[in-house]
Amino acid sequence: MRILVDADVPAVDLCFRDLGEVVRLPGREITAAALRDIDALVVRSITRVDESLLAEANRLRFVGTCTIGTDHIELGALEERGIAFASAPGCNAEAVVDYVLGSLSTLAERQGWQLRERRVGVVGAGNVGGRLLRRLTAMGIECLACDPPRVEKEGVEGRNLPGFVDLGTLIDDCGVLCLHTPLVREGPHATHHLLGAEAIADLAAGTVLLNAGRGDCVDGAALRQRLAGQGDISAVLDVWEHEPAIDGALRDLAEIATPHIAGHSLDGKRRGTHMIYRALCERLGLPSRVTLDDLLPAPPLLKLALGSGLDAEEALRLCLRAVHDVRRDHDSLLRESRRQGMSRGFDACRAGYPLRREFATLEAVLVEPDEPLASLLAGAGFRVA
Repeated sequence: MRILVDADVPAVDLCFRDLGEVVRLPGREITAAALRDIDALVVRSITRVDESLLAEANRLRFVGTCTIGTDHIELGALEERGIAFASAPGCNAEAVVDYVLGSLSTLAERQGWQLRERRVGVVGAGNVGGRLLRRLTAMGIECLACDPPRVEKEGVEGRNLPGFVDLGTLIDDCGVLCLHTPLVREGPHATHHLLGAEAIADLAAGTVLLNAGRGDCVDGAALRQRLAGQGDISAVLDVWEHEPAIDGALRDLAEIATPHIAGHSLDGKRRGTHMIYRALCERLGLPSRVTLDDLLPAPPLLKLALGSGLDAEEALRLCLRAVHDVRRDHDSLLRESRRQGMSRGFDACRAGYPLRREFATLEAVLVEPDEPLASLLAGAGFRVA
């Protein structure tokens, strides 16, 4: 059996070496010719699996993507050929929530506001958005959510979905908007340019727009025009239209601009690899002998001791940045895109992304008892002692 895997997928040898011959290629170099005599393909979001890619796939029987999203996969083409498919929903959801909290904390510090003073609107309450809502609520932050497909499926009677509103209400009532929707191009719940020119024009002055879902869910040209013209809102962007050839002017106008790395924790990446490994084992009728714990090393920072006298948001910010400082990712994109050009620089940041763990790997030790701070830190995702 021959398994072709994106070269940036981690822990491949540990997972797949006992299943067959492993072939590795950069994701953008996986071509139709490369799929000749390949039995299984494992990709990330930068490889589009469609009719043209599958044209010479004479033996392919399994495709797995180590990602939550599947909009880069032409599922109909796989079904027509009888090719099994698996994705990794939720694999990096915790990492994306870490990114959101770190970004909002950084922006609050820069602009002089308190995170817990803002009402946060979450668009899309799936794997990522649902976790974000739970963490924000646990931190004492008021939230509203917009997810029409969930409301349609589950209803709102009996308070099944408290705090769920339509997009217009969310735009009107929230000072922070966080987008975590999949990309759906057609149908009653299409999300392509969900925040189009009209919605962007309706954002109140001072609004923070954060997109860590899919780049095409926001009209980049309209957002650039609003930022360059009125300049009265702020943008935190991890995903972009036309990646990796993103809009340089929009990059420069964003308060925080990062190269689609919100979910790039070591934990999330290896969790995604492990989920696809298990799916392939199931397809082959084999037991999965490798556990996720086998793939995760001990974190480099185990504990952070916090003394008395720290403001709660300052203490939170110290813990956030001890694990992941989003400013590093922002600076990396600016540096590499200017040095290598936009596309090559964008991809270089992703390919050479440094080690990053998730908040849950850090234990925050409070030297003196402080129940409100303990609750805030635990709500944000840290272990607290």
